[in-house]
Amino acid sequence: MQRKLRVRPARYPLLLALLAIAGCTKPPPPGPALSSETAADLRARDIDERKDEMLRELAVCESGGTGDSLQPIYGGRGAFVGRFQFTPSTVISYIQQMDGRSLSSREATALAHDYHQAKALAKFVIFEKDGIWNWPLCTRKLGLVQQVSDIKSLASAPLLGGTAVAQSSAR
Repeated sequence: MQRKLRVRPARYPLLLALLAIAGCTKPPPPGPALSSETAADLRARDIDERKDEMLRELAVCESGGTGDSLQPIYGGRGAFVGRFQFTPSTVISYIQQMDGRSLSSREATALAHDYHQAKALAKFVIFEKDGIWNWPLCTRKLGLVQQVSDIKSLASAPLLGGTAVAQSSAR
């Protein structure tokens, strides 16, 4: 014969308290060793964030803003296009080098007006082709030569003890 476990109503608060305590334990927070991001991943993200910030500064300097614009942006009496003020011929040349595509002048103008595509192109021009000289006034005004140098130094610095070791000049 089985005996039923019977809890008296007077002991309900005690039982609920014990269940609450037993069920409310938190697992320990993940420590640095449990992180899924490696030091190299963190450095790569830091480098990308620095590049993006530098490109944002460049776009603001060149055209007064960032992101897509409702109206086409032209400068230099129509010779320069988009937030990064590319010429269509510059876009055509660097797109050919970047991914082998051949663009028409109309396609190059459309690409220059698309902020995200133009930003990717500017990143390629600056960091892969050392083409920071394409923006001479804003390069001087913003100190972009030093920023590019600092970012490249960080990218090529060895990881020691989980952090990149690179010399960076203060701005």
